[in-house]
Order: sequence, then structure tokens, then C-alpha cells
Amino acid sequence: MSETLASKVPRVALAFWVIKLLATTVGETGGDALSMTLNLGYATASLIYLAFFAVTLAGQVSARRYHPAIYWAVVVATTTVGTTVSDYLDRTAGLGYVKSSLGLLAAVIAILAVWRGVRGRVQFEGITDRRDEIFYWLAIVVANTLGTALGDCTADDLGLGFSGGALLFAGLLVVVAALYRWAPRIPRSALFWAAYVLTRPFGATLGDTLTKPRDEGGLALGRITASLTILLLMVVAIAVTSNRDRRRAPPPNRPRAPTP
Repeated sequence: MSETLASKVPRVALAFWVIKLLATTVGETGGDALSMTLNLGYATASLIYLAFFAVTLAGQVSARRYHPAIYWAVVVATTTVGTTVSDYLDRTAGLGYVKSSLGLLAAVIAILAVWRGVRGRVQFEGITDRRDEIFYWLAIVVANTLGTALGDCTADDLGLGFSGGALLFAGLLVVVAALYRWAPRIPRSALFWAAYVLTRPFGATLGDTLTKPRDEGGLALGRITASLTILLLMVVAIAVTSNRDRRRAPPPNRPRAPTP
């Protein structure tokens, strides 16, 4: 018997995508800060971020409703895990960007297919069932790992560089937005998950553009400083969005006073 919950995810609007982009960017700079700047290596950094992901996910799953701070902490955890795990697969394990990208893409498609087969639909808003919530976060963590590999693949293997890769994925996101606006026959869930995957390599290449050395096409900003700055912007965006949503929420029904 499924456990019915209040919706555990935010409404998807422009503010959602702005915060998601900040989360993916800080995931790239934060993941690299631990594995490269602090020289812990991809394996150790992955274990640390996996522990962070487990803690935040436990808080998210145990919550009875949507809490912005908890929800977005899990998203940041998935982006940092995605960065270090992808780098481990690509570089330490030697799979390379193309093989890991294809494998992770197949994994995302398989998760969404199984989700549809088990639940009869794939959702992205109004997650009110525990099984949907599990599929939702599983798809997100694999999608964010895929996004890191795709970003590195376009920057290095395709020779576009970090700024060129960012422009490519920005253009693809514009295409998805246009399809959402003018192609109503395409399932909204398919477009959402396509955008979710694409925002990750966009954020990854944007993060690399900020922090990589100038001779590699970056701006050579410090990874830790960049991560803290982007994280601060993300916190401000979450606070502003949450306050706005609270103001727009209908007031609770008050019980009528007893009739004398």
C-alpha cells in the first residue's frame, strides 16, 4: 500500500530553473574544489559527497511536505556527487567521456522507462507518492552525473572548449523551451527531463569557464571562492522565491465563531 504525501517538490517555473542552474554550477566548482583544489582525489571526494547526499536525501524523504532548504540541499548534493563520480569514471577508471556519457544516458532512459512501467506515468510536479519520489531522485542523481560527462565531452573531445560548450547547451535549452511553448503535443514530462539533463552540462561548462586556468579557456577564478559566491546567490534566490510563494499562498480557512 502506497504512502500518500503532500507534494515534496517545488512548482516548476522560471525561478526553479534559475536556482537549478546555480545548483549545477556550484556542483561543478564545489566538486572540483574538493577533488582538485584540496587534492583529495575523485574517489575520496565522491565518498564524502555521497555521504552528504545520503544525509540530505534522508531528510528529504522523511519530510512530510516540500521544504525549500532540504530539497535544494539534495539537488546540490546530486550535482557534487555527479561531478566527482563522473570524473572518477572518465579519468580514474579510464572510461572516457564518450563511453561514460552513452552509458549514463542509457541509465537515465532506463530509469524513466521503468518509472513509467511501474507507475504508469513519469512526473516532475506534484510528487505525492513514495515510489514516485524514489524514482524522481534516482533519475536526478544519474542525470546530473550524465551532465558532467556531457559537458566535459563537448569541451574536450569535441573541441568546443568550456565557453563553447556552455553556448551549445544554452542553445539546446532554448530549443527545449520553444518546444514547451509551441509544441503542446510533446509530453511535458519528456521536455522537463530533457531540460533537467541539459542544465547540468550547461552549469558544468559554465563552472569550468569560471575556474579553469586561462590557458585552458577559463577565467582562473578560485574554485572555493567561486563555489561560495554561487552558493550565496542560490541561497538568496531560494529565500526570495520562498517568501514570494508564501505571500501568494491562500490564507488558511479559519473556523467560524460559534453562533450565540
